[in-house]
Amino acid sequence: MVLNLSCAEEIHENKLEVIPIESPCGEHSSLPYLFSNSGKTFLSWVEEQKDGRTFFRYAEFQEGTWQKPYDIANGTDWFVNWADFPAFVENEGNFFSHILKKSAEDTYSYDIKMNLKPKGMDWQIGLPLHDDGTPTEHGFVTALPYHNASFFVTWLDGRNTVEKEGQRGPMSIRAAVVASDGTITNENLLDPRTCDCCQTGAAITANGPIVVYRDRSEDEVRDISIVRKLNGKWTAPKSVHHDNWKINGCPVNGPKAVALGNTLAVAWFTEAGKRPTVKLAFSDNGGNTFQEPISMGTSSVIGRVDAVLLDAQTVLVSYVEREGEKAYLKVVKATAEGRLSPPETITEINSSRQSGFPQMEHFGKSVLFAWTEVSETMTQVKTVSVLTKSL
Repeated sequence: MVLNLSCAEEIHENKLEVIPIESPCGEHSSLPYLFSNSGKTFLSWVEEQKDGRTFFRYAEFQEGTWQKPYDIANGTDWFVNWADFPAFVENEGNFFSHILKKSAEDTYSYDIKMNLKPKGMDWQIGLPLHDDGTPTEHGFVTALPYHNASFFVTWLDGRNTVEKEGQRGPMSIRAAVVASDGTITNENLLDPRTCDCCQTGAAITANGPIVVYRDRSEDEVRDISIVRKLNGKWTAPKSVHHDNWKINGCPVNGPKAVALGNTLAVAWFTEAGKRPTVKLAFSDNGGNTFQEPISMGTSSVIGRVDAVLLDAQTVLVSYVEREGEKAYLKVVKATAEGRLSPPETITEINSSRQSGFPQMEHFGKSVLFAWTEVSETMTQVKTVSVLTKSL
């Protein structure tokens, strides 16, 4: 298959059918995460109480509504952050989730703690994902269902950022396989130098797992890189596209990857050349090479991207964009043949950090959306669905 995306052809615009769904989340809820697998869709989130305790909860989507929410864990010593949020993943009836727990007084000293529920058993709470024991930043986890009911997990790891002789080493990215009972195998260092606080992304291709992330060169170019596991070994990092975005700080805007077979699509935000844009690049060989990316969004786009597959050759990309004093969650549909739809608005959204990173998941004949609505007195996770045929 030859993909030509250098000049995108527009898809005919349809009127969206946006259907509000009653949220299962209470007041002071935030950090939604949507996940779908094998005909099941889940929403996880956190709720902060007045006494300083934080609850991590989830609910399943059935017959058009969110079912009764369940608690996974709660604590008073968690790191709760707008960009580094917990996640919930299911695989053959086994559940994986994680939270971030403070490890020292420094603001960004926290560890990743796993919560696992093997099928038919109780939750095992607070299991360690890493054992370096350093009071540094660990987070930005991506977890996916993997073979033999296990989970593929990748994360940013700050063990080398411990100050030595007045200097700190760089952030790194690692990956491992986690069994449903918490056993960790195949842990690997993927890249010893990455951007500090952009979300990671991953997908399982026909060739094996791939991981995408914002890299960091010695001269502060922070483009999106990919590593792939082939024949049991990880490849060296390689740029998805040379945007050449040089920035002396983390933009807190990570990539998203989706795959079916060896058709892979990666979406990301960049402000290279002082031109804010969201880009999407397709690969037909599992990420070995990519076609020239499609660009979307105006000069007021602020990123916070997500992406889902609508079918084997069609990807829906979401992002946040300002229009005057307001901001909106928008979606664009793109095909591997190079067709691109006009942007559609899902909802108005607060552009501040409190609104976090909107989530999107394809489920049956609909696409579900979740985001944090912000008011003067509280935050609350909201959800809607959009019929796929109207996209």
